[in-house]
Order: sequence, then structure tokens, then C-alpha cells
Amino acid sequence: MALRSKLRALATWLERDDRGQGLAEYALILALIALVAISALVFMGTQLSDELSQIGSSVDSVIP
Repeated sequence: MALRSKLRALATWLERDDRGQGLAEYALILALIALVAISALVFMGTQLSDELSQIGSSVDSVIP
């Protein structure tokens, strides 16, 4: 009987709990997207700012 309970305990210990795995994967994907977005803004921030300023000034000139 002791061997059976030890084997059962070993089987439950080896059985992995992966319920939170999906959440961790989504968090990693979100972090990767955030890093890509931040790096894109760092490298293209001034160009984007210039374009938005130009669009804003053209809208200001059309709308009184």
C-alpha cells in the first residue's frame, strides 16, 4: 500500500499545472508589441512629429 500511495504522490507531482500559461503568453506578446511600438516611436518620432505639425497647420489654415 505504501508503494501505491508513493506512486500516486509522484504522479500528482509530475502532473503540471499550466492554467496560467495562456496568460503568460499573452503578456509576453503584449510586451513584445510594446517594445516594437516604443522603438518605432524613438526612431521615427521626429519625422512623425513634423508630419503631424504640417497636417495641423494645414487644418488650421482651412478651418477659421
